[in-house]
Amino acid sequence: MTNSKSPIDGIPVKPIIAIGIILILALLGKSMYKVIPVGFVGVTTLFGDVRKTHYPAGLQFPVNPLLKWILFDIRQKSHLEKADVPTQDLLQTQMEISIQYRLIPTHAPNILEDTGSMEDMLRIHLVPKLRSVMREQGKSIMQAQDFFLEETQNTLQINMKAALTEFIEPMGMNIQAVLIRDITLPPKIAKAIEDKKEAEQATEKEKATLERVKIENDQVAVRAEAQLKAADAEAKQIRLLADARAYEIKALNTAIGTNGNYIKLQSIEALKSISKDPAAKIYFLNGDSPNPLPLLHMGDKQ
Repeated sequence: MTNSKSPIDGIPVKPIIAIGIILILALLGKSMYKVIPVGFVGVTTLFGDVRKTHYPAGLQFPVNPLLKWILFDIRQKSHLEKADVPTQDLLQTQMEISIQYRLIPTHAPNILEDTGSMEDMLRIHLVPKLRSVMREQGKSIMQAQDFFLEETQNTLQINMKAALTEFIEPMGMNIQAVLIRDITLPPKIAKAIEDKKEAEQATEKEKATLERVKIENDQVAVRAEAQLKAADAEAKQIRLLADARAYEIKALNTAIGTNGNYIKLQSIEALKSISKDPAAKIYFLNGDSPNPLPLLHMGDKQ
């Protein structure tokens, strides 16, 4: 009698079956849930067909394990665009525009089905429309240099945001802001503005010089007026002193002419001074004169 053994003889079958079941459950269990990261929304397809349901961030359970998942970033993003914008003066001005936008979560399935990804939305819809809007808005500007006016820039930003919102929002993109980042004028206009600025600076410098000269002249005039007033005051003082001296002399002459005693007193004082002179040796006096001054009456007849 011949003994035959099974290939799996000696191998415990039940543990292998249990491990297989666990692995199958684990694989199925992983496909039964989906975690959507923060800032994203999930869209699914089943055999190429886009499901109309969008899945917000968080744990999604249970889900069909046969679904294919596509994630869309719904965080705020920014796009920078440069374009040459014509104005009514037929000049081309380069504008740099920044667009801040965000995907509308409920439109994610439609975007996937109609356009593709968010990058496709930018390339196919937003950028061409933005360039068109920039050119259309530029045609409302009279002159290229008007782009530097604050009122003009505010109007352009408001109008471009309104036009883009009307066009792109039904497709699933929300335009949050349109910002003018930079403006590069045509070389001809830039040179003219620079020349004008230099001329204005030269004019301001000349005004400052004239103002300084005027101030200096005013200071000289003030000093001259002060000196004139001082000279006038000094002249008045001199006149007052002269008048006082004249009055003194007049009063003295009047006193001499009307008062004989004053003459006698002066004669005595003169004699005192003569007596002190060592060179005076002989004096001639008229003893009969009522005013015996030396030599005073020498010519008088006796």
